Amino acid sequence: MANEAHPCPCDIGHKMEYGGMGREVQVEHIKAYVTRCPVDAGKAVIVIQDIFGWEMPNTRYMADMISGNGYTTIVPDFFVGQEPWDPSGDWSTFPEWLKTRNARKIDKEVDAVLRYLKQQCHAQKIGVVGFCWGGVAVHHVMMTYPELRAGVSVYGIVKDSDDVHSLKNPTLFIFAENDAVIPLDQVSSLTQKLKEHCKVEYQIKTFSGQTHGFVHRKREDCSPEDKPYIDEARRNLLEWLSKYI
Repeated sequence: MANEAHPCPCDIGHKMEYGGMGREVQVEHIKAYVTRCPVDAGKAVIVIQDIFGWEMPNTRYMADMISGNGYTTIVPDFFVGQEPWDPSGDWSTFPEWLKTRNARKIDKEVDAVLRYLKQQCHAQKIGVVGFCWGGVAVHHVMMTYPELRAGVSVYGIVKDSDDVHSLKNPTLFIFAENDAVIPLDQVSSLTQKLKEHCKVEYQIKTFSGQTHGFVHRKREDCSPEDKPYIDEARRNLLEWLSKYI
């Protein structure tokens, strides 16, 4: 369970014992983990890390799962060599740590990744999925890059601002009902602003009884009562990508 005393309880849960099916590559100034789809359909998905970084096995597991459904996937190091958050670290220092890793200032890295996907992977249709910190990043890039055909923001922190509704293409938002850092009133505010102003397709889905990190942090066999929600969220994620990419 998330600890509400933490400013961002990106609940690490059980770290998967997972080696990964892809390989690490250099993409201009950053490293990345890439999994190629056995059947190249010209489709790719950028998977954006949470605060635990691009090497976390859980995130690579999600990238491989997406790849197995018909996409080349790439997990870039959006921290650009800076250390990820250590779950044993002093959470009182977390706000200062986070200031040096702004999820809305990643355009240089996104540009490099898009060039790689187009030139090296021959991707013609591209989407993006992100978790926690990466969910914030997805929200940003879906308001910035019209070429990204679909986005899935998974428990990305929601803040009140004037431009949260300016999405360029279809975006799915997945939240947890009992998320200690994303109160339901913030989700309601986002819902209202999108309803009033958004010009493209979107969906906001909140999963009953779940906490921050439930989609990719907990092992499926960790808590049997959570498994249906994990399965449903992953299925929704894949269906959204399939519909719009």
